[in-house]
Amino acid sequence: MDFSINEDQAMLQDSVAKFIANDYDFDSRQASAATDVGFSRERWTEFAELGWTAVPFAEEDGGLDGGPVELMLMMEQFGKGLVVEPFLPCIILAGGVLKRLATSQQKAQWLAPLIDGSKLGALAYAEPQSRFDLANVATTATRDGDDFVLNGHKAVVLNGGNADTLIVVARTSGDVTDEHGISLFAIDADSDGIRRKAYPTGDARQAAEVYFDNVRVSAEQLLGDVDDGLPTLKAVITDGIIAIAAEAVGIMQTLNGKTLEYTKSRVQFGAPIASFQALQHRMVDMFVMYEQPRSLLLHAVMMQDEDNAEAAARAVAALKIQIGTEARKLGEEAVQLHGGMGVTWELDVAHYFKRLTMIDTLFGNADYHLDRYVLS
Repeated sequence: MDFSINEDQAMLQDSVAKFIANDYDFDSRQASAATDVGFSRERWTEFAELGWTAVPFAEEDGGLDGGPVELMLMMEQFGKGLVVEPFLPCIILAGGVLKRLATSQQKAQWLAPLIDGSKLGALAYAEPQSRFDLANVATTATRDGDDFVLNGHKAVVLNGGNADTLIVVARTSGDVTDEHGISLFAIDADSDGIRRKAYPTGDARQAAEVYFDNVRVSAEQLLGDVDDGLPTLKAVITDGIIAIAAEAVGIMQTLNGKTLEYTKSRVQFGAPIASFQALQHRMVDMFVMYEQPRSLLLHAVMMQDEDNAEAAARAVAALKIQIGTEARKLGEEAVQLHGGMGVTWELDVAHYFKRLTMIDTLFGNADYHLDRYVLS
């Protein structure tokens, strides 16, 4: 297998890495996360000006024709910087639906503002009862003449409180858990009948509970074919899993480096604690914990370009299992080896660990994907 990246990909990786190293320090990140919106709108505008928000989209849509490799390279660097700007919910999730289903007119209305950074988006798909089952959709979209009327409750909508555009998953036919009968709609977040309750998550991101009470949308807001939205939703969530796995790999690499540096400088009993054999063994274990998910990430990314959909799905499930188990273990080791200061608010190690913990639960935890892997 060829794991090398081309010149354009290397330039993209280098531009993000330099920005994180030079312009995205931990203190300013903390200040942005503490604001009402939970990120810096000025930085988001800068992301758009640098072309990063255009990477995953086709050139004819105003994008840069990026694919899974480009996504991996960017998210790995975002992980190293603990970036709180809403690239995942806005570009990968909401934008991922629009690039697959929207017509040219719909893309001009809904996708173009996401790419140029003038508007924010969110994908409202999960519900309180659905757990990780994408087909479990109780929110209804009932036909009323040429329109649809939406009613229901979407839970933990990432960036839902800040979004200008909501991509909403609703049931247009069938029972609550039927795979057929799911449709997707693009809706102005300030539409009549929409109520949002925003809150910060444990990893300094933003989410919201979104309630729909007789929200009327036109047929022009339907994305793709009615009743046939689940395959697209699954594809977008796969993109999301790869993205957060790459982010986790970036975090794990950073925690390895920070922990190794600390053990070399921390002196106990007249010697650096890195010289203690027991701790050397633990550092080796941490390195292995990082390398295994990284290898599975590369495999899963390469499988996305293959024609074997079943093998690609198994690769993604295996990746999420490994991320969910090894990343959390590595985070725990990093915190413990830093001692008491490892859990302090002022030290970034604790915040990296929080993000790894949340990544385990996003889009299905390790146990859920283990079931998928075994049964596939």
